[in-house]
Amino acid sequence: MERNHREEHYVARVGWLRAAVLGANDGIVSTASLIVGVAAASGKTEVLIAGMAGMVAGALSMAAGEYVSVSSQADTEKADITREAAEIAADPEEERRALADIYERRGLTPKLAAEVAAALHAKDALGAHVRDELGISGHTEAKPLAAAGASSLTFAVGAALPLVTAALVPEATITLWVTVLSLIFLALLGAVGAKTGGASIWRGMVRVTFWGAVAMAVTALVGKLFGAVV
Repeated sequence: MERNHREEHYVARVGWLRAAVLGANDGIVSTASLIVGVAAASGKTEVLIAGMAGMVAGALSMAAGEYVSVSSQADTEKADITREAAEIAADPEEERRALADIYERRGLTPKLAAEVAAALHAKDALGAHVRDELGISGHTEAKPLAAAGASSLTFAVGAALPLVTAALVPEATITLWVTVLSLIFLALLGAVGAKTGGASIWRGMVRVTFWGAVAMAVTALVGKLFGAVV
């Protein structure tokens, strides 16, 4: 009987999960910090205008930044693959021995390592070197558009949460409500991100919430002391 072995590993989500968590976290923290800082020195109208401007600018900035940075990673990966293909074409035997050395270091006997390297070279030499020598796989390869889209969208969603809070609560309590609810949002984000990535939920919650609280506290302090926002 033919059996299909199919497993979905968490590493398959790395390409978009990192960008999504980063975008949502940055959207909540930066917009909440901006609102808290402005609220410490200005009125509700200024708070909402600053928050909306921060949300739009931040989402666009995240998209551009992720696309440029991940594109640079993709360009490096492509250059390495091209170089590896040229080396295989120039001296396939030496490259086969190099692959066998990698398998020996991982625990195979010299004889078995040589056999595995020869078999993989016969089937797909470049694929074997890209995976085992360069460490590039379909799960972890750079995907600029996916990263840009995920970070931009999640930034906007994250930024909308403190912005809507500021719009709905009384002016006198903006700082309190935005701070408290943003910390709750961050805790939920940490939990969702950790769950999606198969990591410790509590660790993810504490890490994201702690640094978000630090960022908002520093921004509020600056707004209070200098009547300005950083």
